[in-house]
Amino acid sequence: MIAYLQGKLIHKSPNQVVIDTGGVGYCASIPLSTYFQLGEVNEPASLYIHTHLTDSALSLFGFATREEKDLFLKLISISGIGPKLSLNILSGIGPQELEEAVEKNDIARLALVPGIGKKTALRIALEMQSKLDKKEKVLALKGSPETEDLMSALTNLGFRKKEVETVVEAVMKQAPAGAGFEKLLRECLGRLAKL
Repeated sequence: MIAYLQGKLIHKSPNQVVIDTGGVGYCASIPLSTYFQLGEVNEPASLYIHTHLTDSALSLFGFATREEKDLFLKLISISGIGPKLSLNILSGIGPQELEEAVEKNDIARLALVPGIGKKTALRIALEMQSKLDKKEKVLALKGSPETEDLMSALTNLGFRKKEVETVVEAVMKQAPAGAGFEKLLRECLGRLAKL
């Protein structure tokens, strides 16, 4: 599977690019946001790639940033939204604006994207919200090595991941600076025992 391409840009249009990597030209579909971030033809270029395989085709989708690629993957995981529509969405609304529209449940803004009706906009808002919430939780929990050690230790002891995440998050918020791992682990175990 191709995940990243780096080479010379030999063709560029608003929805497609060809990058020459070691004498092989890879064609990738791109959103407008990526098009504007790429340099001119014959300049070096790099893209994060999603390789999409179906019964009839192998397609490459390219993105200037990892954030764009992550949003694309979240969009195609929504029922009824394929890669082409996902690219269309990312071309009609920037990654930051898309996340804000989803967080604020701004159906009207999402429905302004060509090819998106109100029903699809509502489905995007609902399904993307849960995906973005998970991302925020993971980012919040991955803050410190102690947090990751606690999560690992508690899940290895057989506690369910959801309970562990909730308890570790609460303990870390209230933990005094410099609290040792053992003290934090005891506190987590005490809270988990009460659940």
